[in-house]
Amino acid sequence: MLPEHLLSWMIFFPLIGAGLILFVPKRYPAVMKGIAVATTIPPLWWAANLYVQFDRWDKGFQYMEKIPWIKAFNIHYSLGIDGISVPMVLLTALLAFLCVIASWNINEHVRGYFALFLLLDTSMMGVFCALDFFLFYVFWELMLLPMYFLIGVWGGPNKEYAAIKFFLFTLVGSVLMLIVMLVFYFGSVEPATGLHSFDLIILADQAVHQTLLKNHTIRWLCYLGLFIGFAIKIPLVPFHTWLPDAHVEAPTAISVILAGVLLKMGTYGILRISYPLLPDMALAFALYAAIFGLVSIVYGALCAMAQTDLKKLIAYSSISHMGFVMLGMSVFSNTTAINGAELQMFNHGTVTAMLFLLVGVIYDRAHIRDIDGFGGLAKTMPIYAGYTGLAFFAGLGLPGLSSFISEALVLVGSFQQYKIITITATTGIILTAAYFLWTMQRVFLGPQNKKWAELPEISLREAFTLTPLALIVILLGFYPMPVLDLIGTTLKHTVAMVVG
Repeated sequence: MLPEHLLSWMIFFPLIGAGLILFVPKRYPAVMKGIAVATTIPPLWWAANLYVQFDRWDKGFQYMEKIPWIKAFNIHYSLGIDGISVPMVLLTALLAFLCVIASWNINEHVRGYFALFLLLDTSMMGVFCALDFFLFYVFWELMLLPMYFLIGVWGGPNKEYAAIKFFLFTLVGSVLMLIVMLVFYFGSVEPATGLHSFDLIILADQAVHQTLLKNHTIRWLCYLGLFIGFAIKIPLVPFHTWLPDAHVEAPTAISVILAGVLLKMGTYGILRISYPLLPDMALAFALYAAIFGLVSIVYGALCAMAQTDLKKLIAYSSISHMGFVMLGMSVFSNTTAINGAELQMFNHGTVTAMLFLLVGVIYDRAHIRDIDGFGGLAKTMPIYAGYTGLAFFAGLGLPGLSSFISEALVLVGSFQQYKIITITATTGIILTAAYFLWTMQRVFLGPQNKKWAELPEISLREAFTLTPLALIVILLGFYPMPVLDLIGTTLKHTVAMVVG
């Protein structure tokens, strides 16, 4: 039985765990870790039940909650989910649970790490459930603080630089979003009350009826501001330079969350806010957005091929794969591409989570990530090689694995509207295959490096974090309908809203 106010429980239950951890004596780190695991299990269970019970044919929001919050400014605590947000909620709950387990070897400042991680979990879940622009912004900003400290305190040798760079880039995007949010607030009036509104449903309804921000120049500037703010988070080239540094320095679990969930917040923000509130601008800007996606696909793949650090290679591959999401979201002549884009968001979240967890496994043993520093590792760690091979093949889009379906849908749908861009984007797939296969050859094949001949195989704990992701990658490769059925109705409505 699901609790009343389900979404609120899913958002704030991890915060209860964070509060409990603060009162555990320092000499009991295992208790803190146990609390962290225990407080990520119920949200995952609720998310799974929510997925099962969600009405696939309803284009509107479900499980809604709305109560007055700051009455003086007509701000509401408003939550709800639709087909766009359910996959992201499920992905967030799953990765949060797995990342707490993957963080079991954190032994410094344990209380602070897990308390901040659970606060981060709350903020991410809040972003995907908020239906009030102000509330969305609060959760968006709340995410910044724990990420800054999780990278800056528990990161690698250049952690301070990476944390500050992440903070400043994200802050620029947040300031742009804040300005646009205030423009929407003062440019809207609720018919029933005569008050300004942050309610995303009301704002979207006014946008459809062309009563929201009637000045074309202001609408264009607002769309541009939102696009840059979200593009920094995705990140699209040229707003991407913070990502490789953040990934390289972040602890393994934080890299998983960063690539698996936080990058998706950018594309989710475009779907949730930019398209419904500025549909005409979304249509006018579509070609430029597709070009941003194309540049990210090719540039990210080329940069990945040039890397010698395994973690940085995966970071650049994320830029390339998120370019496919942006390309698919730029097509409004059909729903195939945008369905592929949302599916790619979910698939990339699971595949890249596997990849970063696998990098963490080898780094914990060898304390290096230099691709050329290994060799013949398949003989030493065959099970590890099997998991990594699956993740690499999924990343390069091998038929029968999840990313193939989503990238194929994006390319098939995009070809109808952007033939040259789509044909050029296929070079990204070729480059992706090249750098993943070349990396696999250097790390796992060839003569065995005697230095690593005694490396232990993956542990049960590590296998426990990898196996659910591996099963999802295989399942969605053969049968993607569990996600496509979920998103289809909502995305069809979104496209119809944009094209008018």
